[in-house]
Order: sequence, then structure tokens, then C-alpha cells
Amino acid sequence: MLIKSPNFIIMNTYFIKRLPLLGLFLLISCGGNSKNTNAQQQVSVDGKLQNPETAEKNAPDYRPAFAGQTRIEGVKTSTPYSVDVINSDLKKPWAIINLPDGRLLVTEKSGYMNIISTDGKIVSKVEGLPEVDAKGQGGLLDVALDPEFATNRMIFWTFSEPVSGGNHTAVAKGRLSTDEKKIENSKVIFRATPTYDGDKHFGSRLVFDKDGHLFVSTGERSDLETRPYAQKQDAYLGKVLKITKDGKPAPGNPAINGWKPEIYATGIRNPQGMALDEKGQLWDAEMGPKGGDEINLIQPGKNYGWGDVTYGLEYSGKKVGAGVQQKTGTEQPVYYWDPSISMSGIDFYTGNIAEWKNNMMIGCLSGEKIIRLVIKNNKVVGEEWLLADKNDRIRDVLSGQDGNLYAVSDSGKLYKISKK
Repeated sequence: MLIKSPNFIIMNTYFIKRLPLLGLFLLISCGGNSKNTNAQQQVSVDGKLQNPETAEKNAPDYRPAFAGQTRIEGVKTSTPYSVDVINSDLKKPWAIINLPDGRLLVTEKSGYMNIISTDGKIVSKVEGLPEVDAKGQGGLLDVALDPEFATNRMIFWTFSEPVSGGNHTAVAKGRLSTDEKKIENSKVIFRATPTYDGDKHFGSRLVFDKDGHLFVSTGERSDLETRPYAQKQDAYLGKVLKITKDGKPAPGNPAINGWKPEIYATGIRNPQGMALDEKGQLWDAEMGPKGGDEINLIQPGKNYGWGDVTYGLEYSGKKVGAGVQQKTGTEQPVYYWDPSISMSGIDFYTGNIAEWKNNMMIGCLSGEKIIRLVIKNNKVVGEEWLLADKNDRIRDVLSGQDGNLYAVSDSGKLYKISKK
């Protein structure tokens, strides 16, 4: 199936007025994103730490569905930790994962991978991947190791595949050569069609479940023309999919009339973060438009609302559709932001800082920080902003096997956050 249309996106760059003690906020790019460079958390009268977000909401009339769904109480890390840039010469990193021996595997948007030592000093290039369409938000995107990597050396990755008429999110696999210099016998196992001539909202995170099946997130490709596909169950745009290692529908997927058999959940906008928590539950981080960035607990057969339900606005400032935030048959986000923080990769922390254990770490793009969410009983109970002083677009985060937190940024930096 093919959509032929000129690519367009409604862009709107706008400013809000200077607020006392807050400095200047710049709101740009996909998600109507905000950056608070000078936010100061203050203790309220009852002794609670205020949420770090102090910017005005884009949609102040939109009310959360339940208490704690947005702007929850702030938290502050008491454990001393250090933040070090251990490599600043990466090009356009997109994803970072652990290798079994503790080294790091990082994808580069232009179409290759790097294997990096945990001190950041040794970088070796992995080539031999299929051609990518690296325009806009496209390129070589996420990567995941086969659960049996120790014996089969198989790697899975997503990329924007260039084809006649445009591109689409594709999932491929191949073997890492013994000398670690190339990918051997690469093969595309799944294509998220319809194809579209655009350069945005590929989604594209990968997560293996405990049974060795693969979750794949796909965006709805951004444009007004493609937005309806998030609610069409005969298309793969705007979905969370679940497939086998051969690209077939995973056993146990929802058997819903009219749904393609690979679809696990629907109604998704631009899911650039996805991870399993300590209980094995699947979470996604999903960019909204102008406001309405969401954290969702993904469950089989559920509809997460886009583009009928959102806490955000169009980039023009108009309501999205009927301006609905709650609708029967759709799921509410566990948490949302307004204005947007433009989240990308997420991970659940398993490292050496005890108070961060099982917290969700969220890389933010125009928000230029890492957000730490404290989650208890599937509810957010605290939020903290980390690395906000670095003024860097954080593309992905990783809880390393060595107990440290790692992050890659659009400026080509590899960060290491470690307990002092």
C-alpha cells in the first residue's frame, strides 16, 4: 500500500513572555517542546517539593483525568553523583544498548553502528547495514540484541527504508561478524506500511519480551494526511506491534476483528521510547503535538487515543479535532506534560544509586535534559530534572551493566552518570 503526497508539517516557532526568576523559554520543533533553562524547585508551604516545570501550559483549560497525571510533586536526589562526557566525537547517535561484556553498542543515524568501551576511549565501527533514508528524523534508529546473542550473535535494528514512493519503518536482523567489523546476512523481516513520502515520526523502538518476541513501535508519520492511520487497524502506522524473530505475528497477540495480526496496541503518535519495567510491563514514551507528551502503560488490544484524544494542541494553537481529552474506549496516559518536553529513549534504572532503583529515565530532546520519574503501583509519584545544565538534546538513555547511567545526545556526546 502506498501513500503519494508531498510531505508537509505544520511548524510553529513561538515564544512566551519572560517570567520572574525563570529566564527565557524556547518552544520549538516536533511536540511543541519547551525548555526551562533556569527552573528552580521550591518547597511549598506543606513541605513538599514543587514540580520542576514552571512554564505556562499551552492548554490551561485542559484538566487531567485524575490527580497526579501531570506536574506531580518534585523530588531531588540526595546521593552524590558525577556527570562526565566520556566521548564527544560521535556523529548523530540514536540508540545505545549494552553488549554482554559491558561495552556499549550505539547506532549512528547515517547508517552504521559503533562499539564503545565504557570509558568512551575505544570506538570501533560496524558496517554492512542496508541503505537508510537519513532525511529529517529518519536513518538508522533503534537496535536490540537477540536474547540468544551469546550463541548466535544476531542483532535486530530499525531504520527508515528508502523505496519507490517514499520510505517506511523497517525491522531487520543480521549477524555481528566475529571480528565485529560488519553485519553479515542482513535481512528485512518486517515493514510498517503503508509507505509514505515523509521524513518524520518513524517511532522505531525495539524491546524483546521474556519469551523472545519483539515489540516494535511505529509513528503515524506526522502529517495530517497520515494521522488517521493511527486509528486504522488495517495499517501499521501509529502502533505498538509484536512479532517473532522472523517477523511473523507473535503468539498470543490480540485477536480483534479487523486488526492486522501483528498489532498489539493502537492509537499512538510518535513513540520514541519503549522499555520493560522490573515486573515485565511494557511502557512507552510518546511525543504529543504542542503539549500532551505522554507516558503510557501499554496493554494488549488497547487504544491510546491519537488522533482523537490528546492533552496537546495543533502547532497552530488550535484544538486537535474536537479537543477531546477523555473518550470511552481509549486509555488515559499514566502521565503527561504540557508544555512538551519531547522525550526520546527511556530505560528503567538498575544501577548503583539506590534511590533511583526502578525509576524511569527519559531522554528529552528540545527539553534538553533527563527526566527521572518515580513510579509506584503504576502511578507517577515524583519527577526530577537531571542534566538540565548541559543544554543538550538527550537522544537515548541506558542503565549500564556496570551500574552507571549512560546517555547519548544529538550533539554527539556520550555521558556517564555515576555514583560518587
